[in-house]
Amino acid sequence: MIVELLSLFTAGLFGGILNSIAGGGSFITFPALLFFGVPPISANATNTFASCGGYLSGVYAFRKDLRAHKKELPQIILISLVGGITGAFLLLLTPESVFREIIPWLLLFATLLFIFGGKLNSTLKQFASYHQHATIIGKLLLILLLLAICLYGGFFNAGLGIIVLSYLALAGYSNINTMNGLKLLVSSTISLIAIALFVYSGVIAWREGICVLLGTLVGGYVAAHVARKLSQKHVRTFIILVSCGMTSYFFIDMYFL
Repeated sequence: MIVELLSLFTAGLFGGILNSIAGGGSFITFPALLFFGVPPISANATNTFASCGGYLSGVYAFRKDLRAHKKELPQIILISLVGGITGAFLLLLTPESVFREIIPWLLLFATLLFIFGGKLNSTLKQFASYHQHATIIGKLLLILLLLAICLYGGFFNAGLGIIVLSYLALAGYSNINTMNGLKLLVSSTISLIAIALFVYSGVIAWREGICVLLGTLVGGYVAAHVARKLSQKHVRTFIILVSCGMTSYFFIDMYFL
């Protein structure tokens, strides 16, 4: 019992550090919850709960940057709420056996986003710079795209930040602080509404989740002091190796064992 809780805390610690420096902490925390016997859907819900603290603290840190876009925030929050609750509801409707089968594919999607997210963002920024004056149809498509992204976030948390950043680039945002603030606001809103449904449905593994949550909070604090000493390139390479390894493991476990 002690070993399990310490292991989950450690997974949260590393996940919190990675989330604060480069993202990708869910590649450690989600598999850790599965490894210690938390059922897949419960592990996904618990991982969303454990990650939320970092999102909320990030929103507070970027509050001044968000204030400059206060007219846009109500619409973004409303779309995030609708998409998040819909995604979470779909997760709860998904049979455990079906969700177990799609875990490798979800991890693969998140891994590819992490690897190629930077290039995708650059491409979308270039595209957005030439299409700043969106038509009514364009604005509607952006709303529907954000809704789809939020639905994904309510269903599966991993990789959400990268998708939101790509969306913001497409929507014409260019200030990195504003983009990070909006990314965390969307992630927080999705997570909070999803967690409310997960709590109501009783699918969060509280003991395991609190251990991971405490680890992520400590990890985020540690990251603030060690971030300048770590090579972003090496951290990113480490996350890619971990995500590829985890994805490969779940594919092998699902289809070959």
